[in-house]
Amino acid sequence: MTASISTILVVVLVSIGFVGFFFLGMSLTQIFKGHDIDSEISTNKDMQRLGIKCAVQESREDTGTDCDDIGCHGNCSSCDVDHSVAK
Repeated sequence: MTASISTILVVVLVSIGFVGFFFLGMSLTQIFKGHDIDSEISTNKDMQRLGIKCAVQESREDTGTDCDDIGCHGNCSSCDVDHSVAK
């Protein structure tokens, strides 16, 4: 019975360590860069420079649908898969 408790304790402590390490890494990015990590396609200048686009926007461009008419500007959260007007 004690082996199970010690195993559970090790797993919990290792999990807490991983979460703490992740939190520290995110905090250091915030401290040294002065902002959060920008992973949104529409606002990340490096992704725009590399020509990375939202998957929905790319598929619409491939099919000839004009993304600007429906409000899709590279921001996946504003894209609407049904080709209807974005709200």
